[in-house]
This record gives sequence, structure tokens and C-alpha cells, in this order.
Amino acid sequence: MKILLCTICWLICNVALAQQLVTVPSLDQRDGQPLPLTGHWLPVKTDKPAPALILLHGCGGAIDKQGQLDQRMQTYSALLNAEGWHVLVLDSLNPRGVRELCTQKIGTRSITMTQRRRDTIGALAWLAGRPEVDPSRLALLGWSNGGSAVLASTNLNHAEVKNASFRPKASVAFYPGCVADLKRGYAPDTQLLMLTGDADDWTAAAPCESLAQQSAPPKPTFVVYPGAYHGFDSSAPVRLRAEVPNGVNPGRGVHVGGQPEAMQLSRQQMLAFLREHLR
Repeated sequence: MKILLCTICWLICNVALAQQLVTVPSLDQRDGQPLPLTGHWLPVKTDKPAPALILLHGCGGAIDKQGQLDQRMQTYSALLNAEGWHVLVLDSLNPRGVRELCTQKIGTRSITMTQRRRDTIGALAWLAGRPEVDPSRLALLGWSNGGSAVLASTNLNHAEVKNASFRPKASVAFYPGCVADLKRGYAPDTQLLMLTGDADDWTAAAPCESLAQQSAPPKPTFVVYPGAYHGFDSSAPVRLRAEVPNGVNPGRGVHVGGQPEAMQLSRQQMLAFLREHLR
């Protein structure tokens, strides 16, 4: 763990420019105007337009208790910057006055997947307008609720996606909830990699496997890690979150925590997939 943190610090100092707080207009509106979202912009040092990725947080948001990007967002931003790619971490919660969605029941959440889709489409347009970004090499990367937002933002069965001016060339979803887009039918506008755990009792792997099988071309790549729970790509121990009302067993909580093998392998597969499609 110490080696990883040191590597991340080196990458941030030697590859990335200073993090900037930026305003990103969503397609979602407030008082008839585009809702301004907070973005954490982490560009790389480059002399020509480079690929850029939007990082989509889960139900707990992207910001820690100290008001900084949480460890997951910092870690992945550093990994992606090291590849020569710009990173935009998009905050869909705080601009709407919401702290978290995890303890809100699905169907009554204060921020819907429609809103997250509109945030993502707006962010793609914002990136495409920046001179340091290659608009033909944009990508999405999301976790849990953010992984579901990846699906919702790349499904051509949504009119907003079909009519979007800019689309990602590649997308990666870590343990997304797949039920809604499975029921709707998934017609992707991007190459998609889904990374799931077979022990996940929050967002189960089975609906994602069915989505990959039933998807229109190009069919997503589906990967499942044996024995891995929700949040397998962290170093945190597995614990029961009894306060979460959703999941495979409603009312009984969900398990969340890392698995070293799945964490290492998923990051390798994520980077290999993105290198293939963003080169």
C-alpha cells in the first residue's frame, strides 16, 4: 500500500498539472438554465490534444469528509494521467445539495439516472470543446451508481443519447446496476467493459451478464471475479453495510470491500481496454 501511494504521489507531481475546480454545464436544468456542476479537472502535460476520461462516482459521491477527492478518485486519476490522458471527475451530488444516495431506496432517490445521464452528456460536450482534448478519444469510467450512469449514458434507446453531439469511444463500468437497462434493452454507442464480482449482493453480476449477452452490437465485454464483493477494487476490508436498503436481499444490508486479486486484475484489464480503444 505504501508503494502504491508513493507511486501515485510521483505520478501526480511528474505527469499531471495542478488540479482545477471547473464548472461543467449539465443537460439537466434549473430555473430554465443548464445546471452548473462542479468538476475536478486533472489535465496532463501535453503538446497536442490528448484523450480525456470522465470519472463518475458511486452513490457516496466523489468527495471525502475533508472536502477533497476521495482515495478512489485520486488513485484512478493518477493511473489515467500516467497514460497521458486528461481526467474530469464529475460531481453530481453537491451541486444539487445532496450528500449521498446509498441509504435512499431505489425509486425514491433524490437524484435519478436521467439526471446522471444528462450530467454525463453535458460533460462530454464540455470536454470536446477544450483545445487540449481530442474529442474523438473520449471515455467514461464509473463505479456502482456511476457504473449505471455509464450504461444510461451510452444506451441509444435513450433519445438524449441518440441525439448527443459527442459520444465516448470507450467506457468502463465497475460493478454497475444493470437491471434497468437490461429491461429497456441495451443498444451501445461505445465499446463497453463491465467488471463485476460474483459475490456482489448490492449490484448483482447476473443481470450484467444477461445485458452483455442480449445487447445489440458492439456487445459489451463482461468480466466477473470469483469471490469478489461490491467495491472489490479497494484495499478496505469487507464489511456489512446494514443501512443500505437496496441490494439482492432488501432489508438485510449489503457487503462492501476489496479483494487484492480482483483489484489488481481489474485495473490491468481496465488499462489494457482503454489503451486499445483510445490509442
